[in-house]
Amino acid sequence: MLDVEQIRDVLPHRYPFLLVDRILELIPEKSARGYKNVTINEEFFEGHFPGHAVMPGVLVCEAMAQVAGVLLLSKTGNQGKLAYFGGMDKVRFRKPVLPGDTLITDVELIATKSNIGKVRAIARVDGEVACEGEFMFALVERGKKRKSTDSGVENTKE
Repeated sequence: MLDVEQIRDVLPHRYPFLLVDRILELIPEKSARGYKNVTINEEFFEGHFPGHAVMPGVLVCEAMAQVAGVLLLSKTGNQGKLAYFGGMDKVRFRKPVLPGDTLITDVELIATKSNIGKVRAIARVDGEVACEGEFMFALVERGKKRKSTDSGVENTKE
């Protein structure tokens, strides 16, 4: 089990973008379970939606991705790296996430190859699926800058 301070040692995210409060279970290279207590004090509820607060689906996916990041970065050799979100497949939203909900996310490692990882994630509220999908990540060294390349396209406007 990891508390929020231990999660902060693994993930670079900070308030208001750290969307996992605790890792309840972690089996390196296999699976992880995390949770997020969703409160009315979350900044995003101010505008999504006034009078009918619903956690934005992209932030539910981000919470799921952060649990996946903890799983991927727990592997020997991956500590200290960053997990860049690379893609989402088969994502489905089944139930809205509301203030007062506890979002429980289960993540299972599907595959890894070189610096790429793929997971299956399911987020539940009260045992019911709120969101599910597959997520891909690229694992990179912290502090490495992305190389800029010339696209080869010339600007013809003067």
